[in-house]
Amino acid sequence: MTGLFITLEGLDGAGKSTHLAWLQCRFEGLGRRVVMTREPGGTPLGERLRAIVLNEAMHPDTEALVMFAARREHVETVIRPALMRGDVVISDRFSDASFAYQGGGRGIASLRLEILEDWVQEGLQPDLTLLFDLPEATAQARMQGRGETDRFEREQIDFHRRVRAAYLARAARFPQRIRVLDGSLGVEAVAAQVARLVEGL
Repeated sequence: MTGLFITLEGLDGAGKSTHLAWLQCRFEGLGRRVVMTREPGGTPLGERLRAIVLNEAMHPDTEALVMFAARREHVETVIRPALMRGDVVISDRFSDASFAYQGGGRGIASLRLEILEDWVQEGLQPDLTLLFDLPEATAQARMQGRGETDRFEREQIDFHRRVRAAYLARAARFPQRIRVLDGSLGVEAVAAQVARLVEGL
């Protein structure tokens, strides 16, 4: 595959969405075709599953299976074909989110998630993952006043603390791929961090 696969991860409120458009413009300015996508979602089926998983209560195992079912469709119909064409794929979340939210947050064993990851992705991993990190209390404060929230955003702070810890553990395990950015800084300072990492690609 000749394309580039970049993912953005972090707690809700960490600021990753702010930099999606910047990344798109940066690569398009270099003459690259860019596919912007997200998880859960990214396909018509995935978007329907997104609405279910973000709003309906379910067993943690069910939640993980729904996430990976949506991801399989996403990989096969959007991500892999785009990479084969040589496109740049930029996704708002990918499988690291499952290890953070379903693993760290819900307590599902990593081994179970790794089995699903191997089955669904068949070795596919991002070329670069930008992890926007900041204290969970700061992230929650940023989310206040944003209107309607989903069931993940409504979780107690202990849940978000576990999610953050799982993200950082994942980054420590895969330091070459997952690069941690200080999401507590201002937008321009974070954008400068993003620019330095992306220039290497």
